[in-house]
This record gives sequence, structure tokens and C-alpha cells, in this order.
Amino acid sequence: MTANRQIVLADLPKGKLEPTHFRQTEGTVGSPGEGEVLLKVLYVSLDAANRAWMQGATYRSALQAGDVMAGGALAEVVESKADSLKPGDLVFADTGWQEYAVLPAKHLAKLPRIEPLTNLLSVYGVAGLTAYFGLLECGLPKAGETVVVSAAAGSVGLFVGQIARIKGCRVVGIAGGAAKCQMLKDEFGFDEAVDYKGGNLFKDLKKAAPGGIDVYFDNTGGEILEACLFQMNVHGRIACCGAVSQYDSAAPFGPRGVPGLIVTKRLVMRGFIVSDFAERNDQAMADLQGWVKSGQLKVQEDVLEGLESLPGALIGLLAGENVGKRMVKVAG
Repeated sequence: MTANRQIVLADLPKGKLEPTHFRQTEGTVGSPGEGEVLLKVLYVSLDAANRAWMQGATYRSALQAGDVMAGGALAEVVESKADSLKPGDLVFADTGWQEYAVLPAKHLAKLPRIEPLTNLLSVYGVAGLTAYFGLLECGLPKAGETVVVSAAAGSVGLFVGQIARIKGCRVVGIAGGAAKCQMLKDEFGFDEAVDYKGGNLFKDLKKAAPGGIDVYFDNTGGEILEACLFQMNVHGRIACCGAVSQYDSAAPFGPRGVPGLIVTKRLVMRGFIVSDFAERNDQAMADLQGWVKSGQLKVQEDVLEGLESLPGALIGLLAGENVGKRMVKVAG
């Protein structure tokens, strides 16, 4: 079989992530042992969490220099020595940035072959499920409430805003640049959008949400979280999904108002990861599929080509280049 091209984390970044922190190498295509499968990587998911893994242990072990860069992917079973999976089956797996991976089958579940396959990484993958559970289980929105979401043009934020609209909420998105903000309103049904690069975040947010914020879905941390904290209504809820503004900075910024505002406004601030709700994935998938079919939920994907484009794709994602779910096609 052909050699296995891989992208390795050459050095751990101390400041901003650069292309020089990666190198392309070539490994061997392993053979599965008993209970294992050989996977061919089709599409690699790009997520801000990829950068966080370089900073130390999170819900997974920390990355080290010399490791194949970690990342989830949509992959196809090429060879199987496990009863649960057969060649041709699709799975989502932590393959890393490489063309082939050998993994234990017990950690993998067969995915339906939905077209386009890219939807399995966006609306029916981690992005869609994160938006669904983070908003509905942690944010607990009620019809008529104001929901604000940061990184609103990103893979999770686009779905959060649309699901909040489906649930009868007034939705304000925070995104970078006037074009993205206009798109949120014109194409995805957001009621208002605030450009955090505009220089007047606090005032613009207050204008967009004059009645205060009932639910804030936080993808950024830092200054945006602070601006929202000061405008939360009493008994508001904050779903903490990520902190993309902090991952690629040598001097992370922590918001003021913690814990004071949490106490005085009796706020609930809850962190989560999507696997917390895995036992309810079937219901989430049914809802998401229904909303997509009815046209209530629009899917936006940003697909790049080639294993070699992965480092630049991640760096660009951290800079806010993408609209919707970013991924890289490795094989057809």
C-alpha cells in the first residue's frame, strides 16, 4: 500500500501559531490487529480546540513536539479485524493529520452514509451537536428571550443562532467584519449582528440588545465575554463552549466581573463538551435533520483541499477566515 503522509507538530508554539510549527513527513500504513481497523482519512475537521491542545492537557492529553498533529476526521474503513465494522463503513475518529490510521474499533461507531458526506462533520457532526446541546441544555433558552452568540459566523455559532431563532428567541451574533455581520442577518436570519472589530463593542452590543442578554453562548472568552457579562440579565445563562480569543495569544485576557457579576446577577455559567450528552445524540440528530429538511437550518461549509493545506487552514481559522464549518479534504 502507498506510504502514509503525515503532518507533525514540529515545535510547540509559544506565541501565535505559524506554518513553521509543522512539518510534513511520511510514515507507514499500519496493519490492524485483533479488534482494530485500518482507516483511510477522507476529511479532517478543523476546530479552535486543535490549538488549545498545544497548550497542555484538556479533556484529552497534551500534544508534544514530534507528535502527529491531533484532529478528528471523517474516515472510511479499509481493513477490519473487528466484527462491528467492515470495509466501506464510515466513522468519525481521532485519526490525527495523516492519510491512514489504525485504531481500536471499540471506540468507533458506524455513521450513516449521508450526502453530502461533509454534513457528517458539520451539521450532523461535532459542530451541529455542540450547538444543539450547548444552547438547549446549557443555555436553556425560552421563546422571547435574547440570545447572543460570539464567533457567530463560525462552525458552531451559525447553528446556535439559527436554532435559537427556531426556538422563538431574538438572536444577536457577534462576528468579525461588516461583511460577516451583514451575512448573518441577510442569509441566516439573525436579528442583529455586532462587529467586534468595529471599535465600539460594548456600545454596539447594548444597541443590538437593548433589553439585556438572557443567554450568552461563548465561543471566544476574553473581551467579548466581559462585554456580555456586564449586559447579562438577572438569572441569565452562559454556555461556555470555547475561548478562541485566548488560544493563540501569548498574553490571554481574563474577563473582569468574575465572580462579582455572577453573584449579583445570579448567573449560571456552565462549561461543557459535546460528549457529555452522547446518550441523547439520536434525538439531536432527528431534530437537526428535520430542521435541515424543512429549510429552517441552513448549512454553510468551508472545504479546503489537500493534506498539505492543513496547517494554513488551522492558522486561518484562528484568524477568523472561515464562514461555517472548516474542513480539509484529504481523499475522495
